[in-house]
Formats: sequence, structure tokens, C-alpha cells
Amino acid sequence: MTIRNAFLGVTGLALLGALVATPALSQQPLELKIMAPANPGGGWDQTARAMQQALVTAGIAKSAQVTNVGGAGGAVGIAQFVNTAKGDGNQLMVNGFVMVGALAMNKSPVTLEQVTPIARLTEEIQVVVVPASSPIKNAKDLAAALKADIAKATFAGGSAGGIDHIMAALLADAAGADPKKVNYVPFSGGGESLAAILGGKVTAGISGYSEYEGQIKAGKLRAIGISAPERRPGIDVPTFKEQGVDLVLTNWRSVVAAPGITAEQKKVLGDAVERMVKSPAWQDILKQKGWDDAYLGGDAFADFLKKETVRVTDVLKSIGLVKS
Repeated sequence: MTIRNAFLGVTGLALLGALVATPALSQQPLELKIMAPANPGGGWDQTARAMQQALVTAGIAKSAQVTNVGGAGGAVGIAQFVNTAKGDGNQLMVNGFVMVGALAMNKSPVTLEQVTPIARLTEEIQVVVVPASSPIKNAKDLAAALKADIAKATFAGGSAGGIDHIMAALLADAAGADPKKVNYVPFSGGGESLAAILGGKVTAGISGYSEYEGQIKAGKLRAIGISAPERRPGIDVPTFKEQGVDLVLTNWRSVVAAPGITAEQKKVLGDAVERMVKSPAWQDILKQKGWDDAYLGGDAFADFLKKETVRVTDVLKSIGLVKS
């Protein structure tokens, strides 16, 4: 309920008294629903549950219920969100780089222009992994395999058109192979792709570093390279660039609100997210997950989202994943 609606019918001094006595709406604990438009285990699911934890721990939200709606790189989730959450100031949806590409590839009738931008939250470097028993030891070995026979080098990752898919194509291009022929197997959940990699059903896997960190440290997966421009503290994995493979790419994740919400509702949610990213609870989660703080709110995020949609679509066209 907005301030305006809450006080309809209150007049004169009664209105003034009510406004003075009532705390700012943005400071009231919220009861939120957060959609992760993917199956459990992946980056969006982790982000949604991290938000749930931080919002409640910091006292910003009284409750935060997370739901999973997987399929088509978020296209199924955003369609449901747009159609069922319109005007609801208590609903949020996690999304990011992956959804931008997936919507373009799937030619989705629902677009990010239909939701209400709230904030970019995080960035994360990508990593390529192989089973510990793989004969591929480093980025040069992988590049050689791609150049020798791109059809035999299979990649597991997130949804088609997402950052994992784009990274596989860019890897092929950097190796001197045809990126349009990259053999990519999409999975809607991180657990499914991990099982395919550990089971030897694919050559390599691509995801955010945090998703494979446990398996890397346990010695079950070998990290071939990270997509950062330079080495990261605490991550004992070489970059692709230092191994002679020209590849730098970072994933970003964000949160949006429902279409058709009021300016007051948007401010409440924007303020809540800003308070969340400044909270010790959120900062602790960033450290645990290895996520970089990339907070960008308000109009600046809306502008970023428009420009990023154009940029990602252009990349997809250049590597043949989206037809011009």
C-alpha cells in the first residue's frame, strides 16, 4: 500500500498528524517474494537466497520467500513474473547477463523493458573446469583441442545464449576455431551441469567461479583458467590472458521489480536493496561467495541495462548465436 492510498480520506490536521506520526514507508520491514528464474543450484538461485538471508538478517524484510521458475535462460520466469506480478510492490526477480542473451536468442515476446529496474548487485569471474582425470591440463591444451576438432570438444554450462555459452564461443574464436560451430550443452541448473562434468559426459564446464569452487578445492575438478583481466587474490588459477588465450569476460547479476509499480513502491524497493548491499550480512556473503560488489542503483542501473542489452545482442550476432 502506498503512502497516498494509506491516507486517502484523511484530511486537515488529521492528515498532518498521521504523516508526522508514521515512520517512512521505506523503513518498515517488508514481506517480499523473490523469484529466481532458474532451477536450484545456479547463480541466480544463490543470489536470490543470499538476498533472502541478508534482507532478513539486517531487519530490512520481515520475510523473503524465494521461488524457482526455471527454463529457457530465464525466459519462462520473466514471462510469469510480468504476467502475474504486475503492480505488486512486494515482488522482486533476480536476473543478469544470462537473461539478456537468452531473451535475444529465444526471440522472447517478453523483454527486460517490461520490468522495473532496481539495481545491479554483483559481478563474478568465469572459470572453465575439466574433470581431474582429463588429459587437458591448461588453456593451451583446451585451445588446441578446439582447433583440432571443435565438434569433439563439448562444453556444459547454463542456458543457451547466456554468459557460459558466449564464453564457449569466444574461447573457440580465440583458439582459431569457428565459434558458430561450438558444441555447447545447456543446463537449467548448476547441479545438473556439475553432474555432467564429473561424469565425463562433456569435455569441460563453464560457470561462475563460486559455483565450482568447492569441487576445485576438493580436487574433483581442475580449473583451466579464469576470465578475469588479471589474477585474483585467493584464487590459485591463472587467467586465460596470461596463458596466451585472449579472453576476458565477467558476469553480472541484478534485481528487478514488477511492471506497473508506483514511484513510491519503486523507491521503497530501491532503498531496501541499497540498505541490504551496505549491510554487514551482505558484505559477508560477498566474501563467502567470491562475488565482487558491483552495486549500481536507480537511473544509472536502468541506463546500464539498456546499453548492456544492445552490447550483448551485438556479441551474439557476431558469433552467430543470433541472426541479424
